Amino acid sequence: MTMPIKVIEEFMNKRISMLMKDNRILEGTLIGFDEYMNLIIDDTEEKMNDSVRKLGVVIVRGNNILRIASK
Repeated sequence: MTMPIKVIEEFMNKRISMLMKDNRILEGTLIGFDEYMNLIIDDTEEKMNDSVRKLGVVIVRGNNILRIASK
């Protein structure tokens, strides 16, 4: 079985897309993470319905993430 942290390491310095619990989609470049899967994302964009909002650098709490995929 692949450990979640190993998968996250493969996404380092790459564009990712995250589905959040509140159905928002965040896209950006993964620049850091910790053992709780809290993520630091650069050049982040928030997509909700048809709107896009640029957020810059954000810290995302791991328990709010439903799915992570590479872009």
